[in-house]
Amino acid sequence: MISKLETETLVKEFGAAFGSGEKDAGCTAVQVAVLTTRINNLKEHFAAHKHDYSGNRGLLKMIGKRRRLLKYLATSDDAKYKAVISKLGLRK
Repeated sequence: MISKLETETLVKEFGAAFGSGEKDAGCTAVQVAVLTTRINNLKEHFAAHKHDYSGNRGLLKMIGKRRRLLKYLATSDDAKYKAVISKLGLRK
C-alpha cells in the first residue's frame, strides 16, 4: 500500500506534467505512476513472503492493468508515452 500523501504527490507531479492539471488523478500517466509505485513496494513483500500466492495474483493483476494503460498511452499519444516510461524508468 502507498500512503495518501504519496498518492497526492504522484498526482501533483504526473498530473501537472502529463495531464490536464495538478488534481487530475484519472489521467493515464498518474494511474501508471501509482501502479508502478505499488508494484515496486510489493517487491519487498514478496522477497520475505515467497508463498503468498493470493498476493502474487493481485500483483499480476496490477502488472496487467499497467500494461494495458501503457498500451493505450502508446497508441493515443506517443510523446507522452515515451516521457512517462523514461520518468518512471520502466523500459530501456
